[in-house]
Amino acid sequence: MPALRHTILSAVHLFLQKEGTILFARRYNTGYEDGKFSVVAGHLDGGETVKQAMIREAREEAGITIKPEDLTVVGVMHRLSEDERIDWFLHTTRWEGEVANLEPYKCDLLQWFPIENPPSNVIPYVRRALNNFRQNIWFDSFGFPDG
Repeated sequence: MPALRHTILSAVHLFLQKEGTILFARRYNTGYEDGKFSVVAGHLDGGETVKQAMIREAREEAGITIKPEDLTVVGVMHRLSEDERIDWFLHTTRWEGEVANLEPYKCDLLQWFPIENPPSNVIPYVRRALNNFRQNIWFDSFGFPDG
């Protein structure tokens, strides 16, 4: 019998940038980090690429359409919290449509903040990923005892 392999959840996060600002979403009624800011994000559903997942999440959460060629992977984070995850961080400055909160039952505010001055209550690993993006750091680990 073959050994069971470790499985890791994977999620995508979007740094949607406009004129020196990034779009943040305040979590609401989710049971995880409610009241804190994150970015448009979600899990890979399986059978989709990282870019396909990000395009789907941007459409579902913010009502915008992004072309695959307009997305760039700008960071990967191996993260330990309640479980172990691989987080993908993508960036774009190009999309179609007007940003709108299409999931008000999970997010009570979408707001643009200066990239240099994000809200004070950003979820810690998202803050670190944004700082990494600003410093061109492509990979990081977060939440592990030695790192």
